[in-house]
Amino acid sequence: MAQPIRQRDITHDWDIRRGAVREDTDTITVMTEATRVAHLSYFFPAHNEEANLEGLVAEAIETLPTLAETFEIIAVDDGSKDRTPEIADDLAARYPDVVRVVHHPTNYGYGAALRSGFAAARYDLVAFTDGDRQFKVLDIGRLTARLAQADHPDVVVGFRIKRADPAVRILYARAYRFANRLFFGLRVTDVDCACKLFRREALEGTAVGSDGAFFSAELLIKLQAAGRSVAEVGVPHYSRTAGSATGAKPQVILRAVRDFWRLRLRMWVNRKRALRRGTTILGGGA
Repeated sequence: MAQPIRQRDITHDWDIRRGAVREDTDTITVMTEATRVAHLSYFFPAHNEEANLEGLVAEAIETLPTLAETFEIIAVDDGSKDRTPEIADDLAARYPDVVRVVHHPTNYGYGAALRSGFAAARYDLVAFTDGDRQFKVLDIGRLTARLAQADHPDVVVGFRIKRADPAVRILYARAYRFANRLFFGLRVTDVDCACKLFRREALEGTAVGSDGAFFSAELLIKLQAAGRSVAEVGVPHYSRTAGSATGAKPQVILRAVRDFWRLRLRMWVNRKRALRRGTTILGGGA
């Protein structure tokens, strides 16, 4: 049975095929129940998440049957140095028909972990959260409910209703959102919210160059350029209770800044070529 979602959330929708924005902040959409889909690939990146991994997989195994008739869970171990690889392999052995693991031999970066998750996904709907348990798997139901509405968007992007992050990270995020809007025209409330849902067909042929924190923004920029429609839905955000965050490390920020300007400069020189650059993110599918 679909699970009720009781939070009243403002939704922001736009049709990027026309480049027009519809932000109906006076219209509050109440998501009364999650829409159960036929097939769903759910993945999450995990770097040194030994304290979160088993609980997240248990949560997903318990919750995903309420959201999808058939589903898979993919853990992407991004070169973890703790017990994350062993725990992930144990979970895959324990649930061989449901859980799969992708291992990176070293820490390639957040974008590379997302890339591996997309490439491993087999079903026609692909969702991800992070491995730090700051989002609930149940809240993917907010995204499937929005996907099922009459306009059938290609992508549903979550935005954190109230961020459970330190003030400095919130300031970084606001500056980053403004920069993406100013230089790329990307009108997304929360670019890096790690709760997103994609129709597989919308991702076909999409190539992304960044393997770092700019991956999500670059993906959305290129989907926008390809004329894909996007909707946004508010999702709760929870404080991290185990492990440590890496998103605010100077090297992570500098890498994102480098990738940001690399794409922007290339688009100024030759927009069409820049939008084609990178590696396609999908694997073979089911």
